[in-house]
Amino acid sequence: MKVSVKVPATSANIGPGFDCLGMALPIYNIVTIDETVLPGTGVEINILSDEEDVDNLIIDHIPKDENSVVYKAVELLYNSIGQTPSELKINIETAIPVTRGLGSSAAVIVGALIAANKLLGNPADESALLSIATEIEGHPDNVTPAILGGLVMSSLENDGSIVYRKLNWPDEWTITVCIPDVELATEISRSVIPKEVPIEDAVFNLKRMGMFVEAVNTHDSELMKLALTDKLHQPYREKLVPGLKELTEAFKHEEDILGCVLSGAGSSMLIISKNNVTDKVVSITEEIMSNLNVKADIRTLKIEENGAVILND
Repeated sequence: MKVSVKVPATSANIGPGFDCLGMALPIYNIVTIDETVLPGTGVEINILSDEEDVDNLIIDHIPKDENSVVYKAVELLYNSIGQTPSELKINIETAIPVTRGLGSSAAVIVGALIAANKLLGNPADESALLSIATEIEGHPDNVTPAILGGLVMSSLENDGSIVYRKLNWPDEWTITVCIPDVELATEISRSVIPKEVPIEDAVFNLKRMGMFVEAVNTHDSELMKLALTDKLHQPYREKLVPGLKELTEAFKHEEDILGCVLSGAGSSMLIISKNNVTDKVVSITEEIMSNLNVKADIRTLKIEENGAVILND
């Protein structure tokens, strides 16, 4: 039996929502798990990609052995029902850029989990899949929208459960993604964030998070301009992300541009706008990145309302 799962890219944090806000974007990985019949073949993982340096991508970011997050996801699910994975062939078709803050690891974790769950007869429900995926990923802000789609706020509770609520992203708000040709590993990006922050900064983000939710619910663009600011992670990561400071400043006073935020740990950035000014957004972004001598892939996208989908169900 073979199962293929298409999983969207995700952007986490989105300004004030450090480790709790995430949205799905229409860039996809496809994870296929095939039960082989040859005994003793074990678990085989293959990476298929349009990237020219796919070999380096495999070695550096998606190991093909038992250290792989893909294998760990499958193993945890099998172990949860008293089984051990064996004789499985796993193919990963990657279109989501790695080490760019677009949830590439969350996508392969979620894809492997849902495919393995289908092979086993769906023993794990949605809450169990969320908990297992979060256990591997470390936080729920990417895996939750990868499974559910849309814009989601989520929290990992002390008992390992995930509490979440979906928010309805306004259709009139467009997302432009700037993906610099700069790798930024999550471990490095997290290492610059202090373990303790001034209480004033924590309160600042609490206020902005409240504004964010209200702005989304009421389609309040002016409030969203205030909400898309942060003092917990972006100021510390700014020096690691070429263009973040410059784009944030450039868009700050543009009437129809709501803000620029770091996507996840970076290096990608999201620019949120309204009233069909995406050509202007792209033009300004291209100019700034060119002045910094940084190549960038710039895409205008709508939020992906659907999460992971089984393709051959």
